[in-house]
Formats: sequence, structure tokens, C-alpha cells
Amino acid sequence: MNRFQIILIAAFAFFAVFGVFLFATFRGAGENQQISVTMWGTLPQVDFYSWYSSTPLSKNNNITVTYVYKNPDTFDQDFVEALADGRGPDIIFLPHEKILEHGNRIYPIPYDTLSERNFRDLFVEGTEIFLGPNGSYALPIIIDPLVMYWNRDIFRNAGIAQVPQYWDEFPSLALSLVERDSLKNITQSAVALGEYGNVYRARDIISVLLMQAGTPITQQSSLGLQSVLGSTFNFATMPADAALTFYTQFANPAKDIYSWNRSFNNSLNIFASGDLGILFARSSDLFAIQSRNPNLNFDVALLPQPREATNKMTYGYMEGLALVKQSQKLSGAYRVIQELTSKESVTALSNILKLPPVRRDVLVSRPSDAYLSVFYESALISQAWLSPHPATTDSIFRDMVESITSGRLRMGEAIRAASDALNRALGRN
Repeated sequence: MNRFQIILIAAFAFFAVFGVFLFATFRGAGENQQISVTMWGTLPQVDFYSWYSSTPLSKNNNITVTYVYKNPDTFDQDFVEALADGRGPDIIFLPHEKILEHGNRIYPIPYDTLSERNFRDLFVEGTEIFLGPNGSYALPIIIDPLVMYWNRDIFRNAGIAQVPQYWDEFPSLALSLVERDSLKNITQSAVALGEYGNVYRARDIISVLLMQAGTPITQQSSLGLQSVLGSTFNFATMPADAALTFYTQFANPAKDIYSWNRSFNNSLNIFASGDLGILFARSSDLFAIQSRNPNLNFDVALLPQPREATNKMTYGYMEGLALVKQSQKLSGAYRVIQELTSKESVTALSNILKLPPVRRDVLVSRPSDAYLSVFYESALISQAWLSPHPATTDSIFRDMVESITSGRLRMGEAIRAASDALNRALGRN
């Protein structure tokens, strides 16, 4: 077990005991307690206050919430520096991809305050990534699933009536949708797979392909959290091998299904320009597509699945509201988090962001909107994994993919190198 994991577990144990007193004290304080807390997040200021004004909490004169927007690129540094200066927030929006990075800076909500049973009953399954050994890292508030956007004109002109449901349909689909000029240069791509730098949401795509193939990517063991990319899990070959073989074949010029290369523009822009058949992106990326080309004739569908899979899965980006360990107002901050993750508040945020809700009791009511109905279904099958900082994961995944597509390493060598790099990154956290 590495030094960070020992410190994190010790911190959880201490604050779990301390939390019994702190949260019990709050419960006895009554509804008239004056509460004033500061929240930090990367949700735009206008969206936050539009949401907050729609929640029951905004009508409580005893509670004041000050929200501070932070640039996503500088949030981590700003947060660490503020804590060092003793001027940190009481609550933060915590992305699931930052659990390991900020785990020793947040206060886990003890299970005797909110039980694991109640958490599972309240929130969709994928958000259970926020469950720690002694409490919840955060209460979920946002879920943004990976979906499949497809160009209706390209499919219609190719005479294809239905979008693919399974990954094994993509080779034949590429043969039908790719168009080339007289010099054999690709002028219209079927799908943006195979490279990394210019594939929008490449980290999400590779993550879900790996998980669908059968590897959780990282896993807890007696040694702590470690990479399992190189494990076989009793399959004939490594699941990672199958996932990356599928992914990288679309960037291989020797293959008939060659559809993508690293000289192309970013796949989001190419899709918006009308020259890409399929784009894998998050639900929230709907607005980015529409803003780039309001006249684009496109639709959305569930992420494809392995044909033999018994359980559907997509990747989900998630955020939760977390208590900052250094806060002197933990009991009041928890009251705010409770209110902001209530059924009414989650419904309000879902309506403002046009994203699916994280609560099961809100997902029960399916919307009539054509896009949202797919987003809701995707939320129910979303999963994620405990990873290093996103930039670190990007670097590791990019090296893995490009070492394969360039021929620098064989498939197994690239996977093992990525697994070793993940373990080093996990040891540094």
C-alpha cells in the first residue's frame, strides 16, 4: 500500500469517528440555525444561480450560499493554494475523476449519517464510485453520459436505415460510409476511432471500450488501488487487447475499414461540418454541436454494445457535492448539500442543464424530448473508474494508442507499458 493510500485511509478513519459527533450535533441544532457557506465549482455562475433560485433552499432565509466560479484549468491549483492559506471553500463540486487527487482534502460523509443502503436507493448505480471505505466522498449532483451522435444525411445517402447497436457492425458500416477522392484521400469519415489527439472525448471512449471488454481498468487489492489493464480475468486474451485491437483498426491504412488518421481536424469540428458519420460525445456536447452548425441534420442514440454483453454500459462523467475537510462549518455545509441533492433540486438542475438527473426517483419520469429520452436511458447504464488526474490519464492513454498505431510497440507491450504508467501515477496521488 503506497503512502498516499495509507494517509487517505487514516484520514477517513479519523474523520469518520469525528463525524459522528459533528453530524449528531448538527441534527440537534434545529431548522432555525443560521448557515452561511461558500461553494466552489466549474459550473458557470449564471447556471448556478439560475438553478439555486429554483431550489427550495433559496427560499430559506436562514441559509446563505455564496458560489464562486473557477476556471476548470486552474481549479485544482486554486483549491490547493486556498487551503494552504486557510481561505478554502466549505463545499466543492467534485468530479469523479478527481476523487483520488482531492480525497485527502475532503470530508467523507459517514455512513451513520447517510447509509450506503440509502445512497444506493437514491442515486443511479454509476454514482457509487463516490462510495468510500468509511463514507461517501460526495453526494452526486451531475451525470453526463457518453452517447452516439449520428449524421442523418450521411446515413440516408448511403441507404442505411438504422444506426448500429453493436460494435461488430462498425467494420461494414465504415465500408459504406467512407468516401475518398481520386487520390484516395478520405473526404468523408465513418467514425472517429483509432487515434487520440484529434478524437473528441477519446479518454471516455477508450475507457468504456475497456470496461465493456471486461476490465475495470483499476481495482482495489490488498496493496491498494492498482491497474489491472494487463490482466486476463480468465479470458483467452486480455480484455484490453480486444478493446484496443478494435479501436486502432480504424486508423490503419492497410485496412479496408480505414476511416481516420491523425492529420484530420478534431472530430467534433468534422462532425459539425457534416463530414463525419458518427461522433461519440457526452450528452452535454449536444449544445457544442448545435452551436457550431445549427442546420446540421443529426440525431442521438445509445452507445453501441458488445453483441455478447448481458449488461448494457456506457461511460458517465459525474460530479458530486463534497465537504471540504478544512471547513469550520461542516454541519451547516452538509445541510446545504442535503438540500441541493433533494428531488426538487436535482430536477431543477436537470432542467437547466438539459442533462439526465442522478436521482432514481427523478429518472422514473421519462421526458418526451427526443434527445433527453436517450440521455435518461444512458444515465441508468453509466459507469466510471477511479483514475489519476484526467491529464495524466490522457497522457497514458495517448502514449498507449500512438505506440500501437505507429508500430513502435506491439499491442501487449503497449498495454503493459500503460498499466505500469497507471500504477506509477496511482502511487504518486
